Amino acid sequence: MDPRQFLRPLLSFILAPALGALAVLGFAPFNWFPLPILALSVLFHLWMNAPSAKRAALDGFTFGLGFFGTGVSWVYVSLHDFGGMPFVAAVAATALFCALLAIFPALVGWLQGGFKTVPAALRLMMLIPALWALSEWLRGWVMTGFPWLAMGYSQVPASPLAGFAPLLGVYGVSLIAMLCAGALTLFVMRNQRFRAAVAFTLVLCAGLAFKQVQWVEPVGEPVAISLLQGNITQDMKWRPEKARATLDTYATLAATSRGRLIIMPETALPMFLDDVPPLYLERLKALAQQRNGDVVFGVPEEDAPAEYFNSAFSLGTSPPQTYRKSHLVPFGEFLPLRPLLDWVLNILHIPLSDFSRGAEVQQPMSVAGIKLAVDICYEDVFGEEIIRQLPQATMLANLTNDAWFGHSIGPWQHLQIAQMRALESGRIMLRATNTGVTAMINQRGEVEKQAPIFTTTILEVKAQAFQGSTPFVRFGNLPALLLMALLLVATWRFRP
Repeated sequence: MDPRQFLRPLLSFILAPALGALAVLGFAPFNWFPLPILALSVLFHLWMNAPSAKRAALDGFTFGLGFFGTGVSWVYVSLHDFGGMPFVAAVAATALFCALLAIFPALVGWLQGGFKTVPAALRLMMLIPALWALSEWLRGWVMTGFPWLAMGYSQVPASPLAGFAPLLGVYGVSLIAMLCAGALTLFVMRNQRFRAAVAFTLVLCAGLAFKQVQWVEPVGEPVAISLLQGNITQDMKWRPEKARATLDTYATLAATSRGRLIIMPETALPMFLDDVPPLYLERLKALAQQRNGDVVFGVPEEDAPAEYFNSAFSLGTSPPQTYRKSHLVPFGEFLPLRPLLDWVLNILHIPLSDFSRGAEVQQPMSVAGIKLAVDICYEDVFGEEIIRQLPQATMLANLTNDAWFGHSIGPWQHLQIAQMRALESGRIMLRATNTGVTAMINQRGEVEKQAPIFTTTILEVKAQAFQGSTPFVRFGNLPALLLMALLLVATWRFRP
């Protein structure tokens, strides 16, 4: 028996998950953006030498286990530390979740393995990048979607490839990153080095050139904005006896802030709006009016019996306005397949886990002289949904409670996702969070100012409104999807 027949599967079984774990270092908080491209180039090499499509699928699956098992390990923290799920059940649920996500790279490996007769340059520079980016888009859509850790996020904001974000969005950046990974793999093949080097260089130069383009223009004067971070621990947030202290915390922060616009996090007021003392709301309104501004705060809302919304409200000089969260988190905010999975609520101890959906299309809030596109928590993971309020909106705001992530890498990954949204839209993104990371991100996707996490504090910023549309605002994911389709058709057309 040829020892290579035994060693090769063993090597890939060890190497593929290690590559997946290595790729996570390209994302926040590590931000070593070349690493995902390098890791994937090695995975592509394994695929090119796989003896069968099944073997390539297994390599993709084990890569996915290492990638998601490392990258979204914070799911365990949410389930066990704050959801109350027993240790064994939380470990099993997290492992199952990561295994389900790993199916997507496995599917890419299997599909590309069916094109063994296609020239290496076409597989590496067209077929595999298109399949990978398409799989990420599908992952962001199937079962309400989980597009976390799309490879495009790892390139924001420092990589030259970030220049493609205003044109093609995160999935387009993933596509370009996969093309670069394919070029590196192709470079190893001696007879393809010149072609690979030219393609890699052209892509990097194009990305750098697009980074210099000013897609939007400022409008009006910068606005003084106060982002409040109450630092209410998740295990205390919903206790009735702690509600008064939470209200006092945010009232004190608001009173000592200096901004014309004050923004509080998701569910900053831990009770239904109708239960908030009217005098408290009047104090917030009067404070905002003294500054000729407004205050925006997150609070649950009961609109009708058994109909609840995760909402944001504004009070102050402008007329009161409401935003209701539309894209809800499965199991956290609603229970899918309730007749079959109702027992899950007996294991998880998550308050208000049965919200209703707000309207898909809502208007920006007109507050403090700007038009603010509000989104709540997990919604900023979906770029094509954020642009529904554009180009009317001149600024973005994400109200979130990342206390569910604890001291994991989750809050930093969420911050990087918000950076991509700012870059795609050409708008400043304001993040008001409960425990962090509260920050202001400029229209280039760069964090200009941030507050220390797990502290009770106010982040005072001066934010510039912008008008105009990036290509992504105009067309969403359509150009990226058309490019993926074009590459797949070309691969099919030019196969032997």
